Amino acid sequence: MNSETDIASHQLAQGPEFLSLISQPTKAALFASVSDCWNRGQGFTLATLNLDHIVKMREMPDFRSAYISHSHVVADGNPIVYLSRLAGRPIELIPGSDLIAPLAKLAAQHGVPVALLGATQYTLDRAADQLENDNPGLSVVAKIAPPYGLDTNGPEVATYFETIQSSGARLCFLALGAPKQEILAARGAQIVPSCGFVSIGAGLDFIAGSQTRAPSWVRKLSLEWVWRMANNPRRLAGRYARCLAILPKLFFQALRVRLAR
Repeated sequence: MNSETDIASHQLAQGPEFLSLISQPTKAALFASVSDCWNRGQGFTLATLNLDHIVKMREMPDFRSAYISHSHVVADGNPIVYLSRLAGRPIELIPGSDLIAPLAKLAAQHGVPVALLGATQYTLDRAADQLENDNPGLSVVAKIAPPYGLDTNGPEVATYFETIQSSGARLCFLALGAPKQEILAARGAQIVPSCGFVSIGAGLDFIAGSQTRAPSWVRKLSLEWVWRMANNPRRLAGRYARCLAILPKLFFQALRVRLAR
């Protein structure tokens, strides 16, 4: 252990209080911090914590280390919100897909060029057109669609970051899914330190219409996970079962934090 990141990664591996990863409790705080980064010419990395990420962090050291290095982490998932409130740390629900529109609007206001990395070329083209139409003045300067099965340690990744750097982008939406997008965000922050990297999962597919998101009334009832599983049970049933399995331990972690206050 020769760095703070190594120490934090070791602590997470031992079953720590994962809720401490949340660094931006509200949308207002997040957007103010992002604006400040752009005003100072600095980049950032933004991840959206949910139960699936916690499961993956326990199993994947690279993912865990990448997550710890992120400058900005918000709560994506009502279980994270409820657990944090139980711990005495009230926070807002901020799903990754809900961040694209306001961040694109903020980028247009600041004159910040945007890059898109992930999904398919069709999705990127449709999403870029939609974002620029919705946000006058916004410029999508790079659209990179990696091949299926992208290796985050592969040589082509360096080429992607070179493209982002040469494009002048200062905001990059990563639509690759966890853990690839968060690992690439951490790497991108080192290669293109002036760019903000935001992991958004299937967010660009929703904008482009390539995938259909749960209706707003389903999301308001906190049942988006049910919608997703009903539409893809073979892929998601096991994932959600693993998420449910870790809830008791997280509940008692949150309760201990509250009692210790």
